[in-house]
Amino acid sequence: MIALIAAHFALAACAGPLVHRLGRRAFVVLALPPAATTVWAFTRWNTVASSGADTWSWQWIPDYGVALDLRLDAPAELMVLLAAGVGALVLLYCASYFTDDTPRLGRFAGNLLAFAGAMLALVLADDLITLYVFWELTTVFSYLLIGHGSEDRQSRRSALQALVVTTFGGLAMLIGFLMIGQATGTYRISAIVADPPETTLAVSVAVVLVLCGALSKSAIWPFSMWLPNAMAAPTPVSAYLHAAAMVKAGVYLVARLAPAFADVPVWKPLVLVLGGATMLLGGWRALRLNDLKLVLAYGTVSQLGFLTVLAGTGNRDAALAAVALILGHALFKAPLFLVTGIVDHAAGTRDLRRLSGVGRSLPYVAGVAVLAAASMAAVPPLLGFAAKEAAFEALLHGSPADRWALAVVVAGSAVTTAYTLRFVWGAFARKPGVPDTPVHHVGAAFLAPPALLAVLGLVLGPGVGWTDRLLGAYADTFPADGKPYHLALWHGFGLALLLSALAWAGGVLLFLGRDRVTRISRRIAWPTADSVFGQLLLGQERLALQVTGFIQRGSLSVYLATALLVMLGGQLGVLLVDTPWDGAAPPRLWDNPLQGAVAVLTCAAALLCLTVRRRMKAVVLAGLTGYGTALLFVVQGAPDLALTQFCVETVAMIVFVLVLRRMPVHFHETVSTWRRVTHIPVALAAAATVGVGMWVAAAARTAEPAGAAMVREVADHGLKDVVAVILVDLRAWDTMGESAVLAAAAVGVTSLIYLHRRSDGSMIQEELRGRTAWSLSAHHSSKLPQGDDAAPERGWLAAGATLAPEHRSVVFEVVARLLFHPILVLSVYLLFCAESLPGGGFVAGLVAGVALITRYLAGGRFELAEAAPLQPGLFTGLGLFVCTGVALLGLSEGTVLHAFTHDGKLPVFGAYHLSTSVLFDFGVYLLVLGVVLDIVRALGAKVDRQIERAAGVLVPEGGPEAGGPSR
Repeated sequence: MIALIAAHFALAACAGPLVHRLGRRAFVVLALPPAATTVWAFTRWNTVASSGADTWSWQWIPDYGVALDLRLDAPAELMVLLAAGVGALVLLYCASYFTDDTPRLGRFAGNLLAFAGAMLALVLADDLITLYVFWELTTVFSYLLIGHGSEDRQSRRSALQALVVTTFGGLAMLIGFLMIGQATGTYRISAIVADPPETTLAVSVAVVLVLCGALSKSAIWPFSMWLPNAMAAPTPVSAYLHAAAMVKAGVYLVARLAPAFADVPVWKPLVLVLGGATMLLGGWRALRLNDLKLVLAYGTVSQLGFLTVLAGTGNRDAALAAVALILGHALFKAPLFLVTGIVDHAAGTRDLRRLSGVGRSLPYVAGVAVLAAASMAAVPPLLGFAAKEAAFEALLHGSPADRWALAVVVAGSAVTTAYTLRFVWGAFARKPGVPDTPVHHVGAAFLAPPALLAVLGLVLGPGVGWTDRLLGAYADTFPADGKPYHLALWHGFGLALLLSALAWAGGVLLFLGRDRVTRISRRIAWPTADSVFGQLLLGQERLALQVTGFIQRGSLSVYLATALLVMLGGQLGVLLVDTPWDGAAPPRLWDNPLQGAVAVLTCAAALLCLTVRRRMKAVVLAGLTGYGTALLFVVQGAPDLALTQFCVETVAMIVFVLVLRRMPVHFHETVSTWRRVTHIPVALAAAATVGVGMWVAAAARTAEPAGAAMVREVADHGLKDVVAVILVDLRAWDTMGESAVLAAAAVGVTSLIYLHRRSDGSMIQEELRGRTAWSLSAHHSSKLPQGDDAAPERGWLAAGATLAPEHRSVVFEVVARLLFHPILVLSVYLLFCAESLPGGGFVAGLVAGVALITRYLAGGRFELAEAAPLQPGLFTGLGLFVCTGVALLGLSEGTVLHAFTHDGKLPVFGAYHLSTSVLFDFGVYLLVLGVVLDIVRALGAKVDRQIERAAGVLVPEGGPEAGGPSR
């Protein structure tokens, strides 16, 4: 099972190259995993039909009882056959539907196959958390598929709507899953169904939350608006996601959990009322639409309501009818969508008012459509008839609530017959006054997938008994009242057949009076859920703007004061209520008098920041407070922390200096007296609260410190640096997460500078026809020599010629040239010595970044381009890739980020020690280097180029000849 799921995702990752090489024929290759899954599922038919099951398990989060559990039983077998079988046929259909020059075809193919893999894992999941993960994966891939035509505004809006509705439902469902897991003590679905929890308030709330997720996924009212709008997707997506796969996921979850929770008081009212209302409202809306896909879309909404009623009724015969109708619905709705795509492809329109005579031009296409439509209208001898007869019988002999539901279902079936007739008539009939629609030839390969599905619906009508063992294995999980019902095409004349005849007659009457029905429907139409959703979204945006305008006033001091006041309120409340200082050891002023001296100097630098008027002085003084903190680490005996603090403070100060170039030299803000009066107490109170909190936290220790045990553990492995080992081994998850956050933050910050692509702007020296930004930023001095008189006799830097001679520092150039490579070597040394000496990937990356910053400060942006010709994103991405690869490598031993070590001896170098922790640290090194380089390019080189462009010293785009001679 897991191999088949992995095969879907693996081949989906290769879809782009396959499509590039094979064109649309790549869909044939991509259909192999679903086809293999279908064959595998058929081989397990007898085992599953005999109430057996195939299982596979892998402990995912053992401490919380979360495992990757897969289980193939009767309902899963049915859904696997539909998801894989229909998926394979849809992929084959795509080979004829698309052309080789269709834009973004490789991306579409990969997303479609990946969705099939996620759907397969969803229906096989036997763990609630696993099911939720793949549930949300189907949501993500459906968003990508619906929004495939991203240049179209309607496609983007439809994709966003589907994502919002199903994601909010999924989040509610996750909370329900967690509550059920707490109530039952397990997340395994089969165990929960076998031994359901007692009905309590918590369980009832959990059931409502789970139903919110299931009903939103299956487009049940009031969540039904997203499915018709999703018809903006290409037709193969509609045929697969919205007929055989994604929208069935909610119904499948209801059917899965019904044996355990159908007796919970809130279950049946929600399922029967909302399902019945959806069946009527969706079918009624389909009677007045003119787009064939929308007719089928609202028809699908109606049928999903019918399926929800049956799946949630909670008795054995209704459950049997539900799974039979799930099969029948896939076999008639998927071919109808595929036929609609063929008609649109051949005629160039889906508007039934413009289509005429298509049935005569495309008789085989019309025949397939009529066959599938007859099954949707429950006409014998098709599968749809046998399933609907089973549904009528089950509801007829059920509870009073079931009989009320039966009345709704009969009325909904009449509407189903009406919109079915309207679809067939609109797509293929010859209409008076409308000229015959010209169409082109439809190949056999194009028609084969829908034809095969429609023929299966015909064959399984008389042969529905072949499925009775499999479907009955699921139905038998419910208690049977009286003689159990068995699937068959003909059960004789009875009330169920009479109700079917009434539905057919009512549907024919509605179709014959279609013009009047359309007028009445439009006259009494309520505001659509889609318009309500749009108004809610617009209202939320307006509210967000109002709140943002009220809170985000552009004052950093207000933001800081707000954060400090919130912190003060929370912390003071806890301190005053709990009085945690009772029994705490009194604080010591210092462990070493040197600490007090460094602290006094640091505080003095901080206080001086309040008195200066020049921004540069304020930055330097603020930096001194950081260096003072680093000295405290040195005095305390924490060289790792001190080294990191020194490097971070150095890079931060340089970044501040680069930013200050675009800001006034002096502070111009005037601070009124009342603002000082309010700011000072807030600042002092915040400092005192943080100090007391740190003292209380340190004094609250009751257990022995873990430091000695960690030192012994590290020494047992032949290592010395406890801090480095903690970062790359014991807390490697935290380090990996922090690295990802660092990369995301750097991308976000620098994107504010790069309004266009990051590669925008050349870094070649030939684009400059004047002086660089560094020369422009200072005024000429008449006392300094001009021209080449002051130029160094030799060039110490690769791009030194771009600097104005009077602004070059020979000493700085020589120092930068001499120290650049030693600093890089030092960074590599700090990287590889981390397990025994102070260092590590983070500080090593900062040191390497300082080397590049030195080159930039000495020679400007062209010198930086010579020193680091590669894009920063390459280092950042490669670093994340290495960290993730090392993390996944540990799975071979069953644990993510498991560390592997190897010791050996080389002839020349002697003994050596290798560890994947070092490789992980190397990924951190590359990531930090990429982040520093990205920031320097954004705030340094990019800003330089903007200054030069404003001064007119850059060659215009198009080359030197476009803008005059270059320098």
